[in-house]
Amino acid sequence: MSADPIPFGGAADPAFAEPWEAQAFALVVALHDRGLFDWQAWADALGAQSAATGRAADYTAWIAALEGLLAARGILAPEDLAERRAAFARAAAATPHGEPIRLANDPLIRNCVIRESSARHAVGGPPALGD
Repeated sequence: MSADPIPFGGAADPAFAEPWEAQAFALVVALHDRGLFDWQAWADALGAQSAATGRAADYTAWIAALEGLLAARGILAPEDLAERRAAFARAAAATPHGEPIRLANDPLIRNCVIRESSARHAVGGPPALGD
């Protein structure tokens, strides 16, 4: 658990404008707590992101800074990130308006899971989770 207290605004000052901002914040704290980076490394990454874009450190910058920090440390391969973004875009396109976007809605992932499940059944293997 982080030893540093998390700053909160006043009751009339919401800390997050959207749920994804709270998730980004929580992800940064969780990865710090697991020892993937210290707060100085995080501050340096976020500062560099803000300097590169010329924008204040909003939560979009948090995501970009986190991606860059994890890639620089060899934790996140750029090609894996690119594939995850593509999967999310496909899932978003396949999700009905107003529904939550889930990676399971990605037609390529769904087809892959169906093919793997069918192959396991064909060779007598155990069913996959969700079969």
